[in-house]
Amino acid sequence: MPGLSAMVRQVLEAVAADEQVVERVVGAARGNSPEVARLPAEENRRHIAFLLSEGIAHLERGGSPDDGDFSAALALGADRAAQGVSMAGLLRGVHAGRTELIRAAVELARSMGVDDGTILDFMIGLDHYVGAVERHIVSGYHTAELQLARTARDLNAQVLRRLLVSGEFPDASELARAGLRADGRYHCVVSGVTDPSHARTLEQRLHTSGGVYGLVEGRLAGLTHVPPVSSDDLLVVSPATVLKSLRALYSLCAKALVVASGGGVRMLTDLAGETALAAFPALAGVLADSLLGQLDPKSSFHHEMVATALCYLDHGGRLGATAAALHIHTNTVRYRLDRLVELTGVDLGDTPDAARSHVLTALHTWWALRSWTDRGAR
Repeated sequence: MPGLSAMVRQVLEAVAADEQVVERVVGAARGNSPEVARLPAEENRRHIAFLLSEGIAHLERGGSPDDGDFSAALALGADRAAQGVSMAGLLRGVHAGRTELIRAAVELARSMGVDDGTILDFMIGLDHYVGAVERHIVSGYHTAELQLARTARDLNAQVLRRLLVSGEFPDASELARAGLRADGRYHCVVSGVTDPSHARTLEQRLHTSGGVYGLVEGRLAGLTHVPPVSSDDLLVVSPATVLKSLRALYSLCAKALVVASGGGVRMLTDLAGETALAAFPALAGVLADSLLGQLDPKSSFHHEMVATALCYLDHGGRLGATAAALHIHTNTVRYRLDRLVELTGVDLGDTPDAARSHVLTALHTWWALRSWTDRGAR
């Protein structure tokens, strides 16, 4: 392109000086990208004027198409990212403007008496340079997008940590920047996801329902008006409450993660009993030793008896429901339960002692069985 640089510069100068041509480029960009069209037209003219001026200055310095100062192109990409224009919307506008610019430049070159062979070389050289501009626009967009996302993510995480863990309570302006209201009521959502890349993927899915999320104590957590209804990952969700009450609920949600299993959305209130009991593992061990000391942790049949008894209690003491859940015959359920009672004397709630609560009897038995099972799994 060195031999053509003078001609290209002359044509670009003519394009920059022709308001009608500039309007054609602006109109093409806006007409092919609704997102760009939502911006003020003057914003588009300003950037196009800067790009043309930058191109002319670049050619005057005699630089190659891929070298030199592309600050205007980088700024255009950064501005569009900050304005919320998507990458697809940006590229539609850029491509349309690029096509119209080359078309207008060829028309001006012909009006200046340039022959077709030279115009072809000129088009190749101009397209090469405009392509470099486009790459820098994309680069500026990506850089700004990452910075904006990082800034927003860091802000959200800092606000969440101060709300949920420790630190001075954020003021109204900080809450507003994170998308929260001081007088709002929010559900606390806590996940077991700690891998940053996995956390970002989950965060993007959760954002479809709104809310503010970030890494808190190494795991993805957040606040939302509308709790998620489904998830492949395990999520513990608290009842909605005011911001100043969420720190205690976050702590409970984090504890509930330990007793919850599998994936999906689990309400904190549904895990209240297990969470409370899990806070006293030593007492659970004492209870298991006291009630189930005759069982052998190495016996597979003893594990089957305990698993059946747990299922029986979880299904309200119903033999049929227990058999269906375990895919065994009701007689097998009855046999295992009878053998467990014979070996341990444990009370499964079918003959409650009038001197004590039936609920507490079932609770003690369930807790002992669960502790014995968990201890054997470790």
